[in-house]
Amino acid sequence: MARCNFLAVGFLVSLLGAGAMGSDIGHTVKTLDGKEVDLSKAYDGKVLLIVNVASRCGLTPQYEGLQALHEKYQEQGLRVLGFPCNQFGAQEPGTAEEIREFCSTNYNVTFDMFAKIEVNGDGASPLYQQLTAKDTNPKGAGNITWNFEKFVIGRDGRVVARFAPRTGPSAPEFIETIETALGK
Repeated sequence: MARCNFLAVGFLVSLLGAGAMGSDIGHTVKTLDGKEVDLSKAYDGKVLLIVNVASRCGLTPQYEGLQALHEKYQEQGLRVLGFPCNQFGAQEPGTAEEIREFCSTNYNVTFDMFAKIEVNGDGASPLYQQLTAKDTNPKGAGNITWNFEKFVIGRDGRVVARFAPRTGPSAPEFIETIETALGK
């Protein structure tokens, strides 16, 4: 009986692929507009760059580089996902509308932005609980240290790399990781 169950699970995994089972992005989140999005369905087969962002941070100019990545690589399958967070120095105090307006007016952001979340502690979103549990190079597992920490997710839905906040979107090692994930 156990052998039959094991074979059935194996068969399901092969039918569903890596994206459905074992994905690091199998979570539902809300957009800035309050719409629910199942990440694993909405971004199936895409390379993702997941970033916790803030509007009043010394690193906020990274929005410009994130938008440039979005524009340069979106046709090849990259999607940038911004998750506002107010846990670091209260640097993202705005409402969803204020965040949208700030990003649009100051950085012409057109990549996908989501509702404000917590990334550490008891209130951390399930997505970030899963992402921060991964022992990923070059940064490793553990709490988010500040705004603009970056996770690169491969087309299979699994974390490829994690970068510290000060690693900018144009850093050579960061670009190399994105291009490798895209299959360039």
